[in-house]
Amino acid sequence: MKNKVMVGCLEQCDLPDLKIQGLHVRVDTGAATSSLHVDNIEEFEEDDALWISFDLHPDIHDVKRLTRCKSKVAGKRKVKSSTATKQKRYVIETEIVMAEQRWTIQLTLTDRSEMTYLMLLGREAMSGRFTVDPELEYLL
Repeated sequence: MKNKVMVGCLEQCDLPDLKIQGLHVRVDTGAATSSLHVDNIEEFEEDDALWISFDLHPDIHDVKRLTRCKSKVAGKRKVKSSTATKQKRYVIETEIVMAEQRWTIQLTLTDRSEMTYLMLLGREAMSGRFTVDPELEYLL
């Protein structure tokens, strides 16, 4: 447990590769994979690799504000959603910044419009870095 930072069930992060700062995230130790709400996914090829472009809503309080992003596809993964349905999702790798640390995580892209928070930070992304106190919020 040494050197791990305590976080609450809600925190903020930056996703510099996607040019997003101060994104509110739900910290979820019950979810293995992190996920991000996006719209309008379009595939394209660049340098003989599969890429996608997508719309991201960086501000939970202003969902009309959009940022168009692009990322190389790291893979596709079957994920069981919170409603127990299986979905095939794109997986991207991107840098995340939290608690003055910067590292690369995998994010699945999905429709989280029915959820309160546009990003879910799963345990694979937190492993070895954080301990979670679910009673608290915004410790960082």
